[in-house]
Amino acid sequence: MKKTIKWRAILLTFTTVLALFYILPSLPGFEAFPIWWRDHLPHEKLKLGLDLQGGIHLVLEVESEKAVESATERWVGEIKGAFEKEKIALERIAREGQDKIRLRLAKPDQRDAASKLISGFGTLDASPTAEASEMLLSLKPKEVNRIKEYAVRQCLETIRNRVDQFGVSEPQIVPEGERRIVVQLPGVKDPQRAVDLIGKTALLEFKLLDERGEDSKVMQEALAGHPPDGDEVLYQKVTDAKGHVSTIPFLLQKKTLLTGDAISAAEIQIGHEMNEPYVSLEFDKVGAKIFSDITGANVNRRLAIILDNNIYSAPRINEKIPSGKAQITGRFTMEEARDLAIVLRAGALPAPVKIIANVTVGPSLGQDSIRMGLRATLVGAALVVLFMVFYYRVSGVVADFALLLNIIMLMGTLSWLRATLTLPGIAGIALTIGMAVDTNVLMFERIREELRLGKTGRSAIDSGYTKAFVTIFDSHITTLITAVVLFQFGTGPIKGFAVSLSLGVLINLFTALIGTKTVLDWMTTKWEMKTISV
Repeated sequence: MKKTIKWRAILLTFTTVLALFYILPSLPGFEAFPIWWRDHLPHEKLKLGLDLQGGIHLVLEVESEKAVESATERWVGEIKGAFEKEKIALERIAREGQDKIRLRLAKPDQRDAASKLISGFGTLDASPTAEASEMLLSLKPKEVNRIKEYAVRQCLETIRNRVDQFGVSEPQIVPEGERRIVVQLPGVKDPQRAVDLIGKTALLEFKLLDERGEDSKVMQEALAGHPPDGDEVLYQKVTDAKGHVSTIPFLLQKKTLLTGDAISAAEIQIGHEMNEPYVSLEFDKVGAKIFSDITGANVNRRLAIILDNNIYSAPRINEKIPSGKAQITGRFTMEEARDLAIVLRAGALPAPVKIIANVTVGPSLGQDSIRMGLRATLVGAALVVLFMVFYYRVSGVVADFALLLNIIMLMGTLSWLRATLTLPGIAGIALTIGMAVDTNVLMFERIREELRLGKTGRSAIDSGYTKAFVTIFDSHITTLITAVVLFQFGTGPIKGFAVSLSLGVLINLFTALIGTKTVLDWMTTKWEMKTISV
């Protein structure tokens, strides 16, 4: 018997000390601990949620119609290539509206061949038109819905990748409805930078400058809204030494030669001449081949590097570049260069996102939440402690000891799992304190019944625990199942509540069935007690 008590006491001591090791970094003054402690022992603080430490709460809406438009544009290119391959002459083809394509055949007698070719695509429907040489194609509704759903999912993953590289601890990024995304970033010190990073479409394109733009008359016409066919005007922002920003217009060919999809790496580098940061790009195998062909075929021409329709640089191609590497320069600060590298590595959003809600939660609100939550928990715990001592005497003191172990182990486990503590999580902790009391009340009442039957203290404890076990186990398991369901199907705050509740249930079973019983067994064995104060 004594040997069993000894091993249970060792287990309790070990788990308690281990939990304390994980709690210590969250206590004030941990920075003063020796360096060797922070290097070799747990050193990460318990993470706090948005409602406790402040941050930003964003609701984004994905403009999925733009993804449909982009898909339709791609189909225009696919159809062009397929018609050229089958030698079906096209007079004109262009996107019309969001999901329609209107084309005119150069030879009306090729309409049947064109219809047969288009039917093979499977995702396009052809509608009858008044002219035999014209065809109106549209994406099937099923395909349109698929593109919109994929755009939202892809935006979700891209934003998550960007936020992960941004370095936010425990962000919440979840879908809401059909095309909305909720983003919560706890502890963010620069909300505007985070908003800019998340909302940037990050469509990187490489286009050739049209040399006709050097002619002032051609450029004036283009700026007046009449550029040459196949051309467009885009601008480069230039910041002078005094910080003034001006724009320089460029005449570009509309055709995109290469996009950011082919990027395999994007890193920050420091230029040797100006000592300014720039972003170094490296393309994947396919992208490197395309970039090599572009530079080889256009030596002495200027290639514009464009991000979200803004020109960052337009260097002249001096020679063929087979290495598949490029640079984006633009008088960046280190922070701007870092954010640009992040969005390029994470990839472009498949559709623009619109910020429809932007709420900044200040740290004062977080401190108020912490203070009020802790106050409620401590007041509740104090009342419980006093009641247990008053009503159950010595056994109540033992139950309070188990309650203290419960809280220590729960906070230590949350730190070990790197879970995020939220206000609903504190509510879950308060609930587990109540459950811990219920568990001890059940056991003590059973022990009382056994003592009334004339049993000794040792026998009453064993019998009371045995008879109360089934009831205690059943109530805890049903609560645990509920917590698991809440975690599986809940979001944000609900998950925080479910995590603390489920951990509290498991730890409560351990501290009540092993911790309290170990202390009572030790007392009755050590002092050979015939009865027990309950």
